[in-house]
Amino acid sequence: LGIPVEGGNAFGSDDFVDALVEDLRDAGSSALVIAGANQSQVVHALAHEINARLGSLGTTVRMIESVEPEPMIQADSIRDLIDDLEANDVDSLLMLGGNPVHTVPAGLRFVEAMQKATMRVHLSDRFDETSRLCHWHIPRAHDLEAWSDARAFDGTVTIVQPLIEPLYGGRSVHEVMSVYLGVPGAKSYGIVKDYWKNERGGPAFETFWQTALHDGYIPDTASPDARVRTQSLTFDAPSKHFGLRLTVRPDPNVWDGRYANNGWLQELPKPISLLTWENVVWMSPKTAKDLGVRSGDIVRLTVAGEGNEPDLSAEIPVWEQPGQHPQQLTVHLGYGRTHAGAVANGMGVSASALLRTSSDVSRPVSVVKTGVATDLATVQDHSSMEGRDLVRVGDLEAYRSDPGFAQHGHHVPPAELTMYDPAEHQKDGYQWGMAVDLNGCIGCNACTIACQSENNIPIVGKDQVLNGREMHWLRIDRYYKGSVEEPEIHHQPVACVHCEEAPCEVVCPVNATVHGDEGLNEMVYNRCVGTRYCSNNCPYKVRRFNFLQYVDEETESYKLMRNPDVTVRARGVMEKCTYCVQRINLTRITSKLEDRSIRDGEIVTACEQVCPTDAIVFGDVSDPNSRVSKMKASQRNYGLLESLGTRPRTTYLAKLKNPNPMLVSRENRADESHHG
Repeated sequence: LGIPVEGGNAFGSDDFVDALVEDLRDAGSSALVIAGANQSQVVHALAHEINARLGSLGTTVRMIESVEPEPMIQADSIRDLIDDLEANDVDSLLMLGGNPVHTVPAGLRFVEAMQKATMRVHLSDRFDETSRLCHWHIPRAHDLEAWSDARAFDGTVTIVQPLIEPLYGGRSVHEVMSVYLGVPGAKSYGIVKDYWKNERGGPAFETFWQTALHDGYIPDTASPDARVRTQSLTFDAPSKHFGLRLTVRPDPNVWDGRYANNGWLQELPKPISLLTWENVVWMSPKTAKDLGVRSGDIVRLTVAGEGNEPDLSAEIPVWEQPGQHPQQLTVHLGYGRTHAGAVANGMGVSASALLRTSSDVSRPVSVVKTGVATDLATVQDHSSMEGRDLVRVGDLEAYRSDPGFAQHGHHVPPAELTMYDPAEHQKDGYQWGMAVDLNGCIGCNACTIACQSENNIPIVGKDQVLNGREMHWLRIDRYYKGSVEEPEIHHQPVACVHCEEAPCEVVCPVNATVHGDEGLNEMVYNRCVGTRYCSNNCPYKVRRFNFLQYVDEETESYKLMRNPDVTVRARGVMEKCTYCVQRINLTRITSKLEDRSIRDGEIVTACEQVCPTDAIVFGDVSDPNSRVSKMKASQRNYGLLESLGTRPRTTYLAKLKNPNPMLVSRENRADESHHG
């Protein structure tokens, strides 16, 4: 691209870089280059220069002044604090949130330094690792229990309004700071309102205030555009030959441990690995073979000290991850908690113990096999439908020449070929169905957790997950294709597909699973006697059985958490996806009261509502003009295991790729277009 950079690519020219440069040049100002949040300042500067050279500034990217009032490098700030603590320059240490004892890298020795402060006060939502080393612990009000204000990504101010009074007498950051400022007893509502009265005071302030609360934001507060000019770009050229290196990243579910005591997030399968309840060290299968270990084996990772610094080490299970670089190991933060709560305590290993500084991106590490192994609770091997053509993938070129590629080699029995009475399913009125575009699914699991929240789905714990008894109604299946070193990864959301000819319905001896007039495969919980015949007869493996009393019916705060429109199931009952029937019924009642029909898109299931890529669409399949019907009319549309004659109401749109021809040969593309 003609940008002068000192250092450069140590590996020289390669096909990927050449193809990338060609694509960027072709896209011009429509292109966008983004640097990862964990990348160095010089990488972010380079990304800016590339966008500027392509003409993307002002089109695909806009530079604004920092949203933070006092932007700083957080790693430098914590080092400055530790230096002041070690120099005995800190008399009173007030920590507003956070859990630095757990999250600050072990190499910075924050725990030893903080105890030199004469007075230590911690505002926190729980008595955690930091709180136990403080003189005072103040219970913090949850963000949904306190008034505050905040800025959006573009700088626009919003007034944060609580949904409920503090359940346990918590205090907000504003209220604690008011004590230090000599105004004890002040409430967060008054503090926030008074601030904005000083900022936007006058005769019309009350109108301004009520408008801000009603609209949810304060207009004309977005950050102004910024002029950015980079200095010289200098990289330290990486070596072509280096040993194993360790990268530590926030966990995709529990982040740095702040959400570790949330059972939903602990049991939510992690993207790609589909592990639950703990962290591991990711390594490539080749690396694992060279080290003589396999998934589940516990190894000791050691980051050597520099100078007089001690070595940092931790013991952690191995996970063989296809696609991982052979010389790169990855461990996620957020685990190894000791004072988080009953859910998180004792789960996993603290990755902070392996960090020397907050800016560690990749450091040399040694690995030693301990000879000990553990069981890892991954759900990918559960509910297996292997050996069938489940995910259908092609590329754009193949699709243009043969739009029906997804149908080739797949026998779909005619609708009249059935042992059921066809008249039973020929119903008037609404007929609900769903379409999932595999092009959009990125495997983020947002749909899984939304379904759990909406439908009061319990957690079962690691031991039960190991037994294959997780209760998620919707799962994300993950498939690899190609070499172990550089596989393609495909994701497929799978829930009950609400078969027209449902194998589960005919085997239930008590008629607990039935077919509704609107096409839903329904569960009648109070009829279910737990034979599990329906689960055995379901080819999609989407039914979940309450083997034990998983639901806590005693804890009062849990009762507030649950959706009152959805029945809480007990031990011995089968359950599954209902297409969010409670939302269907609510919309039906509303439409009847307004004397109208249900509009297309008016019913939004929980999974559809949260999908960030709009991959899931629900609606009336009897309406040819509905969005879901138009998706099902696509030649990419197919039913999962449709050769069994189940006629699923949930169908999928085959995934399309658009590979750069410089990277994929014509022969490979032809092969991929028929891969499942």
